[in-house]
Amino acid sequence: MDAQAAEGMGTACTRVEERTLAAFGVCDGAPVRFEACLDVPKGGVLCALPSLLMNGLLEGVEEFESKVKGYYRCFHILILLAFMALCRIKTVEQLRGHPPGELGKLLGLDRVPEVRCLRRKMDELSSDDAAGVWAAHLGKHWMGADPEAVGTLYVDGHVRVYHGEQTKLPRRYVSRERLCLRGTTDYWVNDAIGRPFFVVEKVVDPGLLKTLRDDIVPRLLKDVPGQPSEEELSANPYSCRFILVFDREGYSPAFFQEMWNNHRIGCLSYHKHPDKAWPLDWFKEYRVTMPNAEIVTLHLAEMGSLAGSGKDAVWMREVRKLTDSGHQTSLISTAFELPHTELAARMFSRWCQENFFRYMMQHFAIDLLQEYGTDPFPDTEEVVNPAWRELDRSRNSLQNKLRYRRARYAEMSMHPESEDDKARYDKWLRKKGALLEEIEHFEHQISGEKARLKTTPKHITWAQLEEKDRFHRLLPGRRRLMDTIRMIAYRAETAMAGVLVGPTVDFAAARSLLQDLFVMEADILPDPENKLLHVRIHGASRPAANRALGQLLSQLNAAQLQYPGTDMRLVYELPAGQAGKAAEVSA
Repeated sequence: MDAQAAEGMGTACTRVEERTLAAFGVCDGAPVRFEACLDVPKGGVLCALPSLLMNGLLEGVEEFESKVKGYYRCFHILILLAFMALCRIKTVEQLRGHPPGELGKLLGLDRVPEVRCLRRKMDELSSDDAAGVWAAHLGKHWMGADPEAVGTLYVDGHVRVYHGEQTKLPRRYVSRERLCLRGTTDYWVNDAIGRPFFVVEKVVDPGLLKTLRDDIVPRLLKDVPGQPSEEELSANPYSCRFILVFDREGYSPAFFQEMWNNHRIGCLSYHKHPDKAWPLDWFKEYRVTMPNAEIVTLHLAEMGSLAGSGKDAVWMREVRKLTDSGHQTSLISTAFELPHTELAARMFSRWCQENFFRYMMQHFAIDLLQEYGTDPFPDTEEVVNPAWRELDRSRNSLQNKLRYRRARYAEMSMHPESEDDKARYDKWLRKKGALLEEIEHFEHQISGEKARLKTTPKHITWAQLEEKDRFHRLLPGRRRLMDTIRMIAYRAETAMAGVLVGPTVDFAAARSLLQDLFVMEADILPDPENKLLHVRIHGASRPAANRALGQLLSQLNAAQLQYPGTDMRLVYELPAGQAGKAAEVSA
């Protein structure tokens, strides 16, 4: 039927009347209508729909309703994008390799949009910064839904490398590549188990501290629920609103003091300049419960520490962990109420965010930067002055050359040639004199570079850039929309994995099981009379996996979720004889 329809309106376009009415504006979107289908590819992803909706897939989409006109409605597009993310269809272009009619069965339509149509719909959803408004609404919604999780927030940057030719973005250091590459920097805010709340994009990267001060902290002060009142803060001088955790890039005693004095925000980071090692008898063994409920044994010690110097010096708590090799890992904090074991647990849980980045890059293409348009910067946007950058690079190069020659000169002075061998001694003197001459030459050049650096501003506005140095910003709308969809997909998958975790299934195995589930074939069997939509998963190849899936499906059936746009309740089941019907278990 799909192939025959290609001779008319297109492959799998079997709803001719509805498409014609939508084209003329008579029909406001196609109705969701399921038909009995067997062996639908990727039908297992329908099992993720309850978790997607619980994590906000259609939360606050009223902003989008008026933007999307035609056959495909707003919730069609959002559900499709979420299903694509979970099925690891990482780009819109990859839809060309999947049968549109089969994917359309998952939406209750005849087919999914063609690639160009889907891009156009995504642009409509993202227009007028609607995607950014929706992402902000979801971030606040997630925080309000789990107030305990926002007591400690993890902030870290992630660089997206750009290989396109639309514009020449500024270079920045990419640690995973160990290279300076063109791209943008995203600053993510996650909870202790890696779930994301929101992301701040920076085309011109001002650094972690400035991003925290100007973008992240003001937003958190407004959105984090359950913050203590001013009276409570005054009554308890050690209480804080919430705690920010970041790596050594954010180490700054002055910033720690500013956050505490101005906002009563506690900060936690690694100590960048710890003093000498503490005596080993200071350390004691503790059993520490990590945020993911794992219990570990740590050797810890604590004392007060004066970090920084001069007016920026501030007393903070310093906690050290003794490793098996004898190394002492030091962390400092202005969170005064928590016990030092809790500080260690929260600091060493920062790897959850690193694991989040790695998983999102591998499975959800979070590092993908593929845009087809640009947007000019505001004239007042501050950027690094190219002239200053060139002078700084030249000074660093001269300093390296000077350092090498000083070392050679010191080595020759410490090991002079004997005056008995006249020829060798004269050659040694000439080399030493030449080195001294080069040292003086480089010192003179460095003095000139330093003088020019002092008179050259480090930052200028974008309007002051020369034409050859100007760059543009990639259009952010579609990328913001996909970032939000990927966050929802990750949170939904994480919630489902938590249901699967048990004595024989750890978190990694649960995620692997879900990845297989999402691409399994399924039978879609609607029962309009009883208002039920049966989704029969074909099942895994192992009995143990089917038992785990059966428990998951029983939990999903207990939710009694209606498919959006219909009055039909979703009922999930496995074929009889594998793990029993999940519908019967829930009944």
